[in-house]
Amino acid sequence: MAEEEQQRSSTERDEDPGQTQTQDAVDLAGLLYYECTQLLHIYKEKEPMLKDHTPNGGRIVSLSQDPEEPSTEQQVQMLHAALRQCLGLLHCLILKEEEEWGELEGDYATVRTNVRSRLQDLLYITKSLLETEDSTLEVTPDHQCNEEVDGFGEVFALKLWTHRVLLELIHWADHAKHTLHVLHQERGGGKEKI
Repeated sequence: MAEEEQQRSSTERDEDPGQTQTQDAVDLAGLLYYECTQLLHIYKEKEPMLKDHTPNGGRIVSLSQDPEEPSTEQQVQMLHAALRQCLGLLHCLILKEEEEWGELEGDYATVRTNVRSRLQDLLYITKSLLETEDSTLEVTPDHQCNEEVDGFGEVFALKLWTHRVLLELIHWADHAKHTLHVLHQERGGGKEKI
């Protein structure tokens, strides 16, 4: 029974590569979301003082809002820009952690590496979903890594900032999952759960 469904799903995907690509994007965003939440969970276990901490401040990654309701393609384009900023934040986070503690090992480092890879892959997929002859999208990190986390309790400030970055990654991965699901449906995809 499951094999029949998998074969039918595979046949449906073979019929329209655009639907396959949007479904792959939705699936990847879901996996990224899962791994981002897993990364935060591991981080909180590693840093128990942050278990119940709610960071101050708004979004680290913010995008200018158009006064009109953007089309789904425009939303995906804004999402792409936000994901580039998230990748930049993650690169910065890795640099700062390695400066402070050296090369990290264990589950946290492994999942962090997976999140970076998934984020890069999602950028390539969203680029291919939106790119036309008239426009090209960047997939490089969009962040200058100029956050100052020093001062009183420099290590603690870095831990708080890391916590904020991980929450930001979760927010944008969830946003990606939902936005890409809408795009998939608009391009003729099924009503799969996200």
